[in-house]
Amino acid sequence: MFILLAILGTIALIFIIGRIYLSNHFNKEAKTLLAQPNPDRSRIFNLRQLDGLPEPVQRYFKHVLKIGQKYINQVGLTHGGQFKMGPDKAWLDIEGEQYFTTPKPGFIWKGSTRFFTAFDSYINESGRLVAWIFSFFKVADSKGENFNEGELQRWLAESVWFPTNLLPNQWLAWSAMGEKTAKLNFNYKDVSFSFTVLFNEIGEIVQMETQRFMSEGKREAWLCQFSEYHNRDGMVIPILGKVSWLLEKGDFCYAKFKVKTIKYDWIKK
Repeated sequence: MFILLAILGTIALIFIIGRIYLSNHFNKEAKTLLAQPNPDRSRIFNLRQLDGLPEPVQRYFKHVLKIGQKYINQVGLTHGGQFKMGPDKAWLDIEGEQYFTTPKPGFIWKGSTRFFTAFDSYINESGRLVAWIFSFFKVADSKGENFNEGELQRWLAESVWFPTNLLPNQWLAWSAMGEKTAKLNFNYKDVSFSFTVLFNEIGEIVQMETQRFMSEGKREAWLCQFSEYHNRDGMVIPILGKVSWLLEKGDFCYAKFKVKTIKYDWIKK
């Protein structure tokens, strides 16, 4: 019995030490991400910026932004939800913490379940996904050109939480498709891709779809769905998000998130 208790105590200690280490490591990476040159805080939204945009895109910005809304430069949020590691796996409860920057594309996310902790990030033009089992044993560390593109796609899709980032700029342009759809085109550094965006009757974005690398050298249809819009700091944003792969053998929904808290531009520079 003493030996068993000693083993269980050692495992628990390893788990606690791992959680502390990963928390400190995440905070350090987040600090690096947020330590950018002073952004231009004078930029504001005005209706002239909508001239020439597709009709559903104009409805979206008129619905989610108020005239004079300042551009968002930094975002921090927490979320709950569920995550699935494979089509035949069970749903796991997950808690997440995430930070974004917009003057220069970037984000870092930490997701924690009972069994694993994962970091997903795009920092200094480099994408990376790292995962640990029981917060101690590293089981994945993926990076490279494919991940650079995929993480930029995640950053852009999640801009629905800070919609000034979806206004036209030097990297981003909208083009017409239909009454409730539009194409979102993005070109940053040497990465280019587009989303097909679907809007509902009142102008909210309900889904965004693109082709994203799921495995080495192969893209698959990647779908982000959004719902339950609420007013947060004068902007209208979705609280619920669902992410799926649309595969030949069937759709695979692997993440369902609900935003708990969100804050904007809290760091004074």
